[in-house]
Amino acid sequence: MSVLQRNFYQRPALDVARDLLGCRLVRVQSGQRLAGIILETEAYQGEDDLGSHASAGKTPRTSVMYGPPGHAYVYFTYGMHWLLNTVTGDNGSPAAVLIRAIHPVEGQELMAENRPYLAHKRGWTDGPAKLTQALSVDGSFNTLDLCSQESQLWVEAEQPIPDEAIQRSGRIGLNSVPEPWRSIPWRFYVDPEALDE
Repeated sequence: MSVLQRNFYQRPALDVARDLLGCRLVRVQSGQRLAGIILETEAYQGEDDLGSHASAGKTPRTSVMYGPPGHAYVYFTYGMHWLLNTVTGDNGSPAAVLIRAIHPVEGQELMAENRPYLAHKRGWTDGPAKLTQALSVDGSFNTLDLCSQESQLWVEAEQPIPDEAIQRSGRIGLNSVPEPWRSIPWRFYVDPEALDE
């Protein structure tokens, strides 16, 4: 399977967020592939997007969002969780896509060791913190090049998800963000059952 290259990510965050659905997120841990089909994403585009970390401007935390595209933006939230994003767009224009959920397809046993208290239960990788735990992704992956297999974290192309199987909604957890940003439909998701059809 082919690793997604720079030109895939060098597009608006909304386009990348939609097209990541159905792709395979791969993490190599101790020489073993852990992978899942991406089922849910959220787009964050520009400093004007008040739901984005970049709305505060360029800081040490957000500098990776300003480019180059195809790199990982991994940040710590709520004092306990790591979240994985892919940087998108052009250099200097801050944008990223949060990967919110995957359907495990490779290395489930090692994922279960990484996340033992909920392993193999329904929904055990259906959240952004859940999937980083299952894949053992933490802050050490921040700024890594997702277009290089040497990073041990990348995304592979898969069979595209048809438009009719994709749903959209407002992004999750932006309760204090003003409109229109709180409700703008920049979350993309697909029912796992659609993968079996």
